[in-house]
Amino acid sequence: MNFLKKYNHQKNIRFESFKYALTEANSRGLKTIVETGCARGKRKFFFFSKKNWKDGMSTLIFSDYAKFVNGSLTTCDIEIKNINNAKKFVGQNKEFVDFVIDDSVNFLNNFNKTIDFLYLDSLDGQFMEASSHQLNEIKIAIKKLQKKSLVLLDDKGSKTNLSIDFMLKNDFKILNETNEQVLLSLI
Repeated sequence: MNFLKKYNHQKNIRFESFKYALTEANSRGLKTIVETGCARGKRKFFFFSKKNWKDGMSTLIFSDYAKFVNGSLTTCDIEIKNINNAKKFVGQNKEFVDFVIDDSVNFLNNFNKTIDFLYLDSLDGQFMEASSHQLNEIKIAIKKLQKKSLVLLDDKGSKTNLSIDFMLKNDFKILNETNEQVLLSLI
């Protein structure tokens, strides 16, 4: 998985977590990735967005993984401008990515495939309802996971506490934990 090397730099504070999660996903043969909240970049000079490595650029990394394993990434965001930016970021990997503009809870409710790897990052942690929103996402998505599925939760502490408690009570175990993210798997 040499493609990961290009994402390892000082501004990408989520790199080690993504590297661990995708290495584990590859060892399990996981190919169907679902992401809530796409990489949105940051505004530059009021008229274009550039990559924002502080946010991890998950959509770009996951699209490279999907290409590497000949899998698929479905990414959902409620904001069309975020989806449009993510489309630019994935570049040559577009054929491996489906972009959905929708509320993540509604999207997950209507998603009709088994999810191998789920990344929950749809509502930023500074919003009061972020924890309950992420909990609602996993309550819906849990029915679409399989025994070897992985779930990566973003914004540890600010929105993950309810989700982690729920998942631990439903036979998940923590595989990896960083300051920013928590990776879980079904026991």
